Amino acid sequence: MGTHETQRDQLCTEDGKKTSVSRTGVLYAVLSVLFVVIFLYSVTLGRFSLSFPELFNMFWRKMFHLPQTWTDAAEIALFNIRLPRIVAAILVGGGLSAAGAVFQGLFKNPMVSPDLLGASTGAGFGACVAISLSFSTFGIQISAFICGISAVLLTYGIAKFVSRSSNMMFTLILTGMVISTMFSSFISMLKFVADPNNKLPAITFWLMGGLTGVNLEQVIALIIPLGVAIVPILLLRYQLNIISFGDQEAKTLGVNVRLVRMLLIVCSTLLTAGTVAIAGMVGWIGLIIPHIARLLVGPNYKHLLPLSILIGGIFMMIVDDLARGLFSIEIPLGILTSIIGGPFFIYLLFKGRRSYE
Repeated sequence: MGTHETQRDQLCTEDGKKTSVSRTGVLYAVLSVLFVVIFLYSVTLGRFSLSFPELFNMFWRKMFHLPQTWTDAAEIALFNIRLPRIVAAILVGGGLSAAGAVFQGLFKNPMVSPDLLGASTGAGFGACVAISLSFSTFGIQISAFICGISAVLLTYGIAKFVSRSSNMMFTLILTGMVISTMFSSFISMLKFVADPNNKLPAITFWLMGGLTGVNLEQVIALIIPLGVAIVPILLLRYQLNIISFGDQEAKTLGVNVRLVRMLLIVCSTLLTAGTVAIAGMVGWIGLIIPHIARLLVGPNYKHLLPLSILIGGIFMMIVDDLARGLFSIEIPLGILTSIIGGPFFIYLLFKGRRSYE
């Protein structure tokens, strides 16, 4: 009798695993189709309207080097303005979502966001300094990226010195809050002394976030740090699963906790600083998107991390479409993500799901 019960339990377990894998596969397929549909719709949306037949005709003739049947204005709108912006939105959404998911796993806290260690405010300060000094767009992005990385290095260095390897993670959180507050104060000081006619509006608009004026060269420059960072994160997502159970359990299973944690923090910082450098300070994405993915597939980072990246890209395309199409003037992305993210997060709190353990 015991043997039959054991066999029955094994069959039930196998059926449950097959059902779970099948459900996850369907979920990936549905989201992939949604991604493609939103991408195509985003390409047609704008002041210079393009229909789907026109869009496919342009891609088809470009691909096979056929004679041009469209205006130069349509080609510029599509290939020089619209496509780079949409790709940048995908990279920003996916990058911030991945960074948020990693930080939530590392710190074992679902309330953590990618700006925990000061990367966002540091990058914002760097951009404000560059704008005040009349740097070019590329110079603003480089300054933002360098200052974002520097802020996290400062946070980590202070936390390591203060904690002396004792309760490092808790000290890191507190130090990150202090560094973020300091850089926020520096930003406020720069806004206070900036020229109110030229520099102050530029600083304020940049801090609200946006993808206006993003070109192909900037997208390529963003792909480099994101590509360098996202590959190790995806490869280490299995170790992140183990670390989320606790350091002692991870060490028992042979995981070099200190090395893995350092690599994940560095890669997540690259993601955060890179996205902030090109899109400004866009909040809430790294906080709410991992929650959505966790509700769909659970806390297993094998699926949670790739799904967060996919949903983040979809979400950011939708937000950018709303920013471009709601009114006659473009709405900053940071405003829209706050309007959408705040109520949604309150809904998650009321829902009371404890899928993150």
